[in-house]
Amino acid sequence: MENVTPTVPDAGYDAAQFCSTKEAARLLGVSHRTVQLWVENGSLQAWKTAGGHRRITMESINKRVGARQKAISPPQASVALQPAPKKLLMVDDDRTLLRLYELEMAGWDTPLTVMKAYDGFEALIRIGEQRPDVLISDLSMPGMDGFRMIRTLRENPHYAGMAIIVISGLEKSTMQAMGLPGDIPVFPKPVPFAQLRSAVEQALAVEAG
Repeated sequence: MENVTPTVPDAGYDAAQFCSTKEAARLLGVSHRTVQLWVENGSLQAWKTAGGHRRITMESINKRVGARQKAISPPQASVALQPAPKKLLMVDDDRTLLRLYELEMAGWDTPLTVMKAYDGFEALIRIGEQRPDVLISDLSMPGMDGFRMIRTLRENPHYAGMAIIVISGLEKSTMQAMGLPGDIPVFPKPVPFAQLRSAVEQALAVEAG
């Protein structure tokens, strides 16, 4: 459900504290669609005018800009103290969603190298080249889908213990019928990023242990 207020704020609100989705996209350096997705999953706070136009709070935009700058340009004095980045592989045939995940994770405190693949075949190649610490995957994809990819990994002793997280719009009963292992965490679409971050950090903690 879209995280916007259906009507305008009280009369007398400060228009300088809000901007359009087009202006938000320019300020954040992302596409108009990415801004819409951030509004829908709650990453940006917004409301709608009577005419149906989104107005996004500058406060939420400034928070996201600050988080990205912190992730991209950390103080030089602290760089040497940072642990080696963990490797995370995202698999989804929706390139817009993959970009959204990548931008969101750039604002996390956890140092991550995010790799991307667009189907199960490409993901298996990436895994063979550089074994990721965590795999996050959709299930419904052309070519090799997520079910077959996960089954292939679980049957290989070198990758059977890899941390896997699933993001899918499928019903739980469908995933069970298709053979998704019950120990794999599953999140719906649109993904709740706070919960996804917690699951990734927990998986990395287990890997480190």
